[in-house]
Amino acid sequence: MNFDPAIEAQQALARSLQYEELHEFKDKIVEAEDTFSSNAGLEAKHAFEQLQTIGQQLPKAQAFQEFLIYITWQQVTEETLPQHFQTGLQLCNNFLDRFGDSEEGTKILTQVLDIRKSFQAGLGGQETLIPEFDEDAFKGGD
Repeated sequence: MNFDPAIEAQQALARSLQYEELHEFKDKIVEAEDTFSSNAGLEAKHAFEQLQTIGQQLPKAQAFQEFLIYITWQQVTEETLPQHFQTGLQLCNNFLDRFGDSEEGTKILTQVLDIRKSFQAGLGGQETLIPEFDEDAFKGGD
């Protein structure tokens, strides 16, 4: 990866707040993110899980879904467990399915594809799970 997931997470969360896509969850998200970013261990893990739970209720919140991908990578580096790699891979696949045609820009999609490969590699898989994204998403695509 040619980017820092922690920095990208902060930028994605800022966009999410700017786009007002967090609705009634805004205060809970800001509090949980602060806990996740400033702690380690069990407290950070609980905040991570809270953010993931909220994310399931906001599937159309593009910047927030991007944020969840990046913090999942941060969680992988804190606690290297297969379930985190699997969560990250699923978040990436869902993001690409929902927002792969987004006009948000190719930088975000490229980063999601890059981090997806890292989650996939962490699980020991090398096969392409969504070949159309890898083959032509940035070459004109459909």
